[in-house]
Amino acid sequence: MAKTVLKNILQILIILIFNNFLAQKTPEKLPKNVVNDTISKKDTIVVKKESLDDILRTKADDQRRDIPKKMTFLNKNAQVKYQDMQIDADYISIDDNKSLIYARGKQDSLGKIIEPVITTQAGKKYETNEFSYNTKTKQAIAFNARTEENEGVITAQKTKKYNDSVFAMRNADYTTDEYYIKKKDTASDYFMRASNIKLIKTKNKSQIVTGPIQMYIEKVPTPLILPFAILPFSDKRAAGILIPSFGEREDVGFFLNGLGYYQPIGEHFDLKVLADIYTKGSWNIRPQMNYLKKYRYSGTFTADVGTMVRGIKGLDDYTKNSTYRIAWTHTQDSKSNPFLTFSASVDIVSTKFYNNNLNNNYIFNQNVLNTQQNSAVTITKRFLKLPITITGSASYAQNFATGLADLRLPQMNVAINQFYLFKSKTGVRQGLLENITVNTGFNLTNFASTQENELFTKAMWDKMQTGLKNNIALGTNTTVAKYFTFSLSANIDNALTTKTLKRYYDPIKTVDVDEVQKNIAGYSTFSTSASLQTTLYGMLKFKKGAAIEAVRHMMTPSLSFTYSPDFSSPGFGYYKSYYNAEGALTPYSIFDKGIVGSPSSGVVGALGFNIGNNIEMKVKSKSDSTGVKKIKIFESLSLSGNYNFAAKDHPWSVFSINGQSSFFNNKLNVNTSLSLDPYRIDFAPGATQGIRTEEFGHFSVQGFNVQLSYPLSSEIFGEKTDYAKKYPAKGEVRNENYYFDDDNYAHFDQAWTLNINANYAYSKGTSLLGTKIASVGLDGSIKLTPYWNINGSTHFDLVTKDLAYTRIGFSRDQRSFTINFNWVPFGQYKVYDFFIGIKANILSDALKYKDRSFTQPNAPF
Repeated sequence: MAKTVLKNILQILIILIFNNFLAQKTPEKLPKNVVNDTISKKDTIVVKKESLDDILRTKADDQRRDIPKKMTFLNKNAQVKYQDMQIDADYISIDDNKSLIYARGKQDSLGKIIEPVITTQAGKKYETNEFSYNTKTKQAIAFNARTEENEGVITAQKTKKYNDSVFAMRNADYTTDEYYIKKKDTASDYFMRASNIKLIKTKNKSQIVTGPIQMYIEKVPTPLILPFAILPFSDKRAAGILIPSFGEREDVGFFLNGLGYYQPIGEHFDLKVLADIYTKGSWNIRPQMNYLKKYRYSGTFTADVGTMVRGIKGLDDYTKNSTYRIAWTHTQDSKSNPFLTFSASVDIVSTKFYNNNLNNNYIFNQNVLNTQQNSAVTITKRFLKLPITITGSASYAQNFATGLADLRLPQMNVAINQFYLFKSKTGVRQGLLENITVNTGFNLTNFASTQENELFTKAMWDKMQTGLKNNIALGTNTTVAKYFTFSLSANIDNALTTKTLKRYYDPIKTVDVDEVQKNIAGYSTFSTSASLQTTLYGMLKFKKGAAIEAVRHMMTPSLSFTYSPDFSSPGFGYYKSYYNAEGALTPYSIFDKGIVGSPSSGVVGALGFNIGNNIEMKVKSKSDSTGVKKIKIFESLSLSGNYNFAAKDHPWSVFSINGQSSFFNNKLNVNTSLSLDPYRIDFAPGATQGIRTEEFGHFSVQGFNVQLSYPLSSEIFGEKTDYAKKYPAKGEVRNENYYFDDDNYAHFDQAWTLNINANYAYSKGTSLLGTKIASVGLDGSIKLTPYWNINGSTHFDLVTKDLAYTRIGFSRDQRSFTINFNWVPFGQYKVYDFFIGIKANILSDALKYKDRSFTQPNAPF
């Protein structure tokens, strides 16, 4: 027994000695005079960490402490302050064992929360029904929490705070409704609902990340559903999904128009990619890139590429067309470099683009009516000390009716600033010599008119023409006999071209043939003119007390004489002759159909006249403070024509009368023109085209045109009502402001506009039956309520008795969003389009209901 005990004691001593040896640590080398008092890990005493890192301050109307359970209960006006957090509630409990703070809002007799728990932390305020916070883990859980972030608010059924940066929310609604945020209304007019939302907050920004999210309007679900959303709360541009409009078009079916994505790229670029999708198979992709360099330049690249499908495959009405559009605009800030400027406006489309377009915006803004498209790129160089401006350009013009494209590449214009030929002797220019001015310059052009499929091919280069023109214009004027202005001018044109024309009659094909020849040729022409002008005034006064006090007539007559020689004479060599089908010798210019134009034929020695008139009258007016009002009868009324002394026949030209005036306080604008032929026109029996005789004095109408425009509005028919003074009460009906009369009827400013445009044109010439064009157009808007607006436009053809382009639009201005509906009920394109636009700036980039980019004036940078 003793041996066994001794043996066990020895074993225990050996184990203790061995363990102590293993626990020893080689001491570190210590500096001199330092005592090595290091304590081993085994002997270190660990102090238990306190459950609170700061003092917990409490107050309430009723406080109770349960010491055995380590619980504190706060009732009525309870408040807890801990670190940067403050909790205000009707009831708060503090559990020291679990390091848990629980708060609940004020309840009514049925247990419904009528006053929320308010938690404030780091300057942010949160409202919840119930709230619990773990002081050890720093995590919190809230029920029915209301969280405000920038311009929006999130209301979640359950919110869990993992730390100061991450919040997880379940069954949450997000809205930017200002009324709901400011608690003017208990329900928001719209919200975005998601089953799960994560709110991520950092020092500089915060953002919401969601799964599937759906838009509700007035608590009614809409078909606007996103598979996910990232809503950044930052002043900087942010990527986001672009929400489309939706509707139906008769030819291509139901559609989503403008579905896409927005992505900022660095500091100076952003990219938008939009898609138009139609149920009958048509599609369109529209990328757009914007760029901006502050105080330097800005621009946009856009494209439309798509396929239009109409009809049913296999049937006769089935068509499938590919379309494209490429556009580029570039604008240079005028302050960046005043001596060198560059601009571009390029818009190139396929020939049938507007007949097969898939972007409904072109229908609503009437671009589908375009008959031609123009593009140009221009660079201009100015000099500080030289009076010269050099402009280089390239242009491209498409004509959809003919299918031809005109290309000018390159073009260069050198303009010399106007200067005086002689210096003034006294400092004040007097007489004809001292007032002589010179304008001159050079213009170089390369031009080709070709089919689209021939662009930059050998066929196009073969058609390319090169021309150089120089114009010298001399002018001077002086005063004669105090009341007359005498002017002299001379023009000299010089031209060179690389191609000329040879015309002959082909007896086999029985047609006139125009053969373009490659050779350098040129011409020089000149003309001179002199004119005399004065101004005459006349006044007709009426008897005192008459409604019309006076009529004033201002007349500006002028006479001019123009001379130019006959450049078709053989001595110049600019004209040649050929025998036509009838065997008659017919002259033609070798510069016809050329890029530099043709010299004039025949001697011109014409005396021209122009009589301008302005007629006004003064009438009595009680509405005017002076008691007199001026009424314009004719702002301008002119008669012009000329007589050519050198002409062999028909020396008198066609007479032109032009008038312009406005009535009803300058609201009704009238523009008119009339052309009169002074010679009689004879018609053979059964002929539709007449022959102009030499019999003078018949003055038949060759053309007549009148245009009227009348903008009407509610302001024209009465003064603007001051509703605040006129009606005793003010209130709201469904968030719309109204004024109420004594009978409790609502009143508001029901503004409206209506623009009336009418046009009538008659053209006859030498034909027996003239052609008429007559139409009436209306466009306007009316406010049904302060926030409901109807607008539209239509055109009626008075000749065909048909309605032309017609559009009707409705818009609703809600508190935090707008609803737009556009409808084209008939015509080539029958379409309706529905669109919702969020007003809040915080969603303008992240959830792009508005297509805003930094190139617009209110951009972030």
